[in-house]
Amino acid sequence: MGADFVQFSLTPILIGTLAAIACALPGNFLILRKQALIGDAISHVVLPGIVVAFLLTGVVAAIPMMLGAAGAAIVAVILIEAIKRLGKVEPGAAMGVVFTTMFAAGVLALEQADLGNIHLDIEHALMGNLESLIWFRAEGWQSLLDPQALAGLPPELGRIAIVCALVVILTLVFWRWLKIATFDEDFARALGIPASAVGFGLVIAAAIAAVAAFDAVGSIIVIAMFICPPAAARLMTNRLAHQVWWSVGFATLSAVLGYVFAGYGPLWFGGQNAVSAAGMIAAVSGVILAFACLFGPHRSRVGVGREEAA
Repeated sequence: MGADFVQFSLTPILIGTLAAIACALPGNFLILRKQALIGDAISHVVLPGIVVAFLLTGVVAAIPMMLGAAGAAIVAVILIEAIKRLGKVEPGAAMGVVFTTMFAAGVLALEQADLGNIHLDIEHALMGNLESLIWFRAEGWQSLLDPQALAGLPPELGRIAIVCALVVILTLVFWRWLKIATFDEDFARALGIPASAVGFGLVIAAAIAAVAAFDAVGSIIVIAMFICPPAAARLMTNRLAHQVWWSVGFATLSAVLGYVFAGYGPLWFGGQNAVSAAGMIAAVSGVILAFACLFGPHRSRVGVGREEAA
């Protein structure tokens, strides 16, 4: 039983958990800045960025994909600001127009480009391939100490682990700047903190997290993890540090329970086949948010200003 778990379930659960945490961390600040749709937009605009990167390089590799996604995120932010300023359009509407248009362009590019020889298609973009990230060389828990077995780990695990560690480090290093610029940009500028650069860097960090997660878990989990764990955490506390820890806990719980329920849930209810792990993880994160809305100690403070979370 232990050998089967290590081979078939350990790496997908780890990848899903790391992806959820990497997205939830910047999601906290996007929620507090009233820019939750930016996370949704990023998860959509990475698709055309990835497609363009492949068309230019001819390979599906981590660095070109991340550069393409970051470039697409920059273009999206510029377009959103241009539409807001030139057209006097409400920010939410501007974001909705940009990310749906860019995502549609990415879908069209996927359909028209000759990508049949690689594992990149519309279903993959939406749902990811979490269930297929199996550690074939594992023979049990002892494989964690076997260099040859470790060399056979899915490469997605290494990529998302590096990106998750990078997001954690950046959050810790720029914690003070992020906190002040998130709650009071004018005060941040008075202290000499480049508030605009902090906001822009937050978007880029979110884009990097999104593309690192995109290949393994698809856009559904990315969207859910940017919003649901931080929003649920916001209902549990009014302290930013505590909120971040709550969001990490909710993201981890969503990934683990979602993967288990996807594989075994249908069997418990008499079904014959497993369901999508990506869809179930997103569904579990939504259920956690629903419970936080119903029972969270700060559920009555949903509409309060972000400054009270300092």
